[in-house]
Amino acid sequence: MAKHTNKLAQETSPYLLQHAHNPVDWHPWGDEALNKAKQEDKPILVSIGYAACHWCHVMEKESFEDEQTAEIMNEYFVNIKIDREERPDLDHIYMDAVQAMTGSGGWPLNVFLTPDGRPFYGGTYYPPKAIYNRPSWIDVLAGVANAWAEKRADIDQQATNLTGHIVQSNSFGQQAVAGNINMEGLFSQEVADTMFNNIMGTADTEDGGFGNAPKFPQTFTIGYLLRYYHLTKNEVALQQACLSLDKMFQGGLYDHLGGGFARYSTDKEWLAPHFEKMLYDNALLVIALCDAYQLTQKPLYKQAVEETLAFVEREMYSPEKSFYSALDADSEGVEGKFYVWQKAEIEEVLQHDAAIFCEFYDVTEGGNWEHTNILNIRKPLEEFAVAKNIPVQTLQELLQRSREKLLQKRSERVRPLLDDKVLLGWNALMNSAYSRAYSVFGNPQYEVVARENMEFIMKRFTNDGLNFFHTYKKEIAKYPAFLDDYAYLIQALIHLQEISGIADYLYKAKSLTEWVIEQFSEEETGYFFYTHKGQQDVIVRKKEVYDGAVPSGNAIMAFNLQYIGVVFDITGWRERAIKMCAGLQQAVHRYPGSFGVWATMILSILGGIAEIAIIGKDAEIVRRELLGHFIPFRVMQSAQQADNDLPLLAAKPSSPDTQIYLCKNYQCSTPVNKVSDLIRLLKNV
Repeated sequence: MAKHTNKLAQETSPYLLQHAHNPVDWHPWGDEALNKAKQEDKPILVSIGYAACHWCHVMEKESFEDEQTAEIMNEYFVNIKIDREERPDLDHIYMDAVQAMTGSGGWPLNVFLTPDGRPFYGGTYYPPKAIYNRPSWIDVLAGVANAWAEKRADIDQQATNLTGHIVQSNSFGQQAVAGNINMEGLFSQEVADTMFNNIMGTADTEDGGFGNAPKFPQTFTIGYLLRYYHLTKNEVALQQACLSLDKMFQGGLYDHLGGGFARYSTDKEWLAPHFEKMLYDNALLVIALCDAYQLTQKPLYKQAVEETLAFVEREMYSPEKSFYSALDADSEGVEGKFYVWQKAEIEEVLQHDAAIFCEFYDVTEGGNWEHTNILNIRKPLEEFAVAKNIPVQTLQELLQRSREKLLQKRSERVRPLLDDKVLLGWNALMNSAYSRAYSVFGNPQYEVVARENMEFIMKRFTNDGLNFFHTYKKEIAKYPAFLDDYAYLIQALIHLQEISGIADYLYKAKSLTEWVIEQFSEEETGYFFYTHKGQQDVIVRKKEVYDGAVPSGNAIMAFNLQYIGVVFDITGWRERAIKMCAGLQQAVHRYPGSFGVWATMILSILGGIAEIAIIGKDAEIVRRELLGHFIPFRVMQSAQQADNDLPLLAAKPSSPDTQIYLCKNYQCSTPVNKVSDLIRLLKNV
């Protein structure tokens, strides 16, 4: 029987449950805790983290499990624990506050609020004893408690100032666009070149990626470079995009035994990852790898996609056909322990194959990271085979055989914790990744997974088909869905329609877009709030426009409005998408690395949207072939016969042959019968 149990014991989030037996009297966010703070006139301590967060575990062990520390927290504060993945809306607000106060942010995020929810002080990880210019957690608690007792007016003023700052920063870079838009000026080749040059200004042309350590995948920037290359044939863009993907795949960021990518690299060479594996990163990397494969046909990218999706199905896919959220970085309290190797362990398992395997994967006696080894590739396989005078196929077979043996051996270890909550938005991103992988590789299993997962979403995340929830676990869906959830879901429905030809997915996407416009719009600017208009428990309705670890819901909604506006001929939606881009254009031009999806959206307006309609008895076969080509800026619909409810498919004469129409503004060129002829037409547009 646990010595302590607090209010988190009733929660379903693995992160909150980790803290359910701390001596701290933790509450979940909700009326009970907020009312308690008001009644007792105590400040609120909000501590935000997530299950796969290494430093969250460290602070729990050092401070939240310590009875003396807990005693101080319980006496002077109402303590609330939040899983940032369950309540990203609260995380965004309080992260903004801490960044404004300290100049930096991260998790665990510890922020002190007035009883009405306004922040006045905070930071990230605090050690149990003062070290490296960081005050101890006990000192912070004592200082805040003392200020609350003696300097209430100052605290109230600080809270007012910070809340004002959050409201003000909510409109960064956004301009309401009135009247006619200067299309030639805002969406010109010069603008595309400027964004490319600004991206290359931060590019690491030696090790791939952008900026210095820590390095994140930045898949949106890679996506922009691939599309910029497609439009301009600028080889430097393709080179940097592929170098980045190659280095990530060859480095320790990639799990060479089990597939899948870790969240980021702690060094510039991609060797030492932060070992947690997030669902969204793997979805976004699969999409980028699919794009790169279509442009280059490089087998490496196909291998990375297949192995990553195999990992997702093996370790992050539920019997209900949903995707889990994350795998922890730690096991047995040690970061990366599950993934690293001693040379002697490998030699014991692989016997005579060990020498070549160790040399190829950079495994040494002394280790390449903290006296142990992270598998990584220093020399591409073909180059290594030539240097060792081994036929490429022989080497491939040896490495494959060895990886399988070591994966089996690794499965005997204590596994990292699985965060098994199911998030709507992240499921939708992975759904899109499966649709994209099916488009490129034609593996029917990928389409099956995408369609079954969408069935799960429609069954479990909503009661009425419009009001969706954000998170699901143990047959309970809760918290109203946020803008990102809806935006990614609409996008996934669009992609599913493309690969299946099922128009119902499109009609669903349209009705959800109408719902988002009604519930989330900010009328003055045309952007969307992160929370719907009925949500009462946030001090600010934020508008998120940055493309961070996941794409901005606003940026994805711009894509959705553009696509569905073309499909259903809704001029107002297409114009709204253009105005959203126009309103942010100065920030996007200057900082394309922070606005990668927006940059790509601007590129699509410059390049023009190809409207492709496939009609005839072999529509499915033609669609399948066409999907294999990289046509980034397009709307595609297919059906066996004309459909007058959908403008692109309307009023098309029947023909014994399947016809492919290339249209612009619903004006179609003479249809062709072969995909190769369509590709030729596209090149001449």
